[in-house]
Amino acid sequence: MALNSATAIAHPNIAFIKYWGNSDDGLRLPVNSSISMNLDGLSAKTSVEWDDDLTADEFTLNNEIQSGDSLHRVSRHLDVLRGRLGRQSKAKVASENNFPTGAGIASSAAAFAALTAAGVAAAGKILSERELSTIARLGSGSAARSIPAGFVEWYAADSHEDSYAQSLFPPDHWNLVDVVAVINKGHKAVGSSAGHPSAQSSPLQNARVAGAEERVTRVRGAIQERNFNELATFVELDSNLMHAVMMTSQPPLFYWEPASLKIMSLIREWRAEGLNVCYTLDAGANVHCICVRSDAPIVSSRLNSLSEVLTTLSANVGGGAHVLP
Repeated sequence: MALNSATAIAHPNIAFIKYWGNSDDGLRLPVNSSISMNLDGLSAKTSVEWDDDLTADEFTLNNEIQSGDSLHRVSRHLDVLRGRLGRQSKAKVASENNFPTGAGIASSAAAFAALTAAGVAAAGKILSERELSTIARLGSGSAARSIPAGFVEWYAADSHEDSYAQSLFPPDHWNLVDVVAVINKGHKAVGSSAGHPSAQSSPLQNARVAGAEERVTRVRGAIQERNFNELATFVELDSNLMHAVMMTSQPPLFYWEPASLKIMSLIREWRAEGLNVCYTLDAGANVHCICVRSDAPIVSSRLNSLSEVLTTLSANVGGGAHVLP
């Protein structure tokens, strides 16, 4: 590739404590801190080439030329990079995901983390991980969490500079696996970015936010001590709270499908039987089944035996966003 181009890879992440709702929609400052784990093996691979001869930004996703909102969102993020990097030139962006896009598997988180890392590297600049995290956040809030490696905490703050994510524990701290039960590969009707502004219209949002700090503390401690039962209790509670807010917003957002509810119920049964597994759902119908690695094969097998499950994706704890040599 040319000297003014670079390629980066970033992983999606699954939030154990959720991000839903902003204190500042423009800066994507979250109303509460959150904790996540990066998903190894699932990735967005993005190339950026700054080109002085281009008259407009160009964007292809999975080999398809993009226009409209998709292109506009990428171009708006390139404007942020241009401002920070002191560049005027337009860019060619090519990105590909090896997992379903816009289906509740944090595709935008991986995409904007990779876009940020590649855009900076293509300009020949080196920024701190903390600053990369704040810039990625402007493209997609949860992209802040896909910059650092492993188990990650993203801090709520009142300013752009102070709302960043950092690694709590490296990927090898705890052998957890996210077995994603894919029941719908389609692009969701209402994306996360459109949903966040509606959060405050729910009468439940203030209560969710009020308890978030304690849940963050409990989940951080559960990861540190590798206490699966403690993790399961608060991960499921936090997921249910977020979806309760979504369902009671104006207009209401219903991401759960009948199959989602069936799997959530089964996961609780399996845990009662002794399997170390719990569920969490992002803004989508697909169910993330978090389990210890030794239980992952049986969880995958049981999920794949369900007629409602199209396929499963399994991901260990992943690393951070990185530029390819």
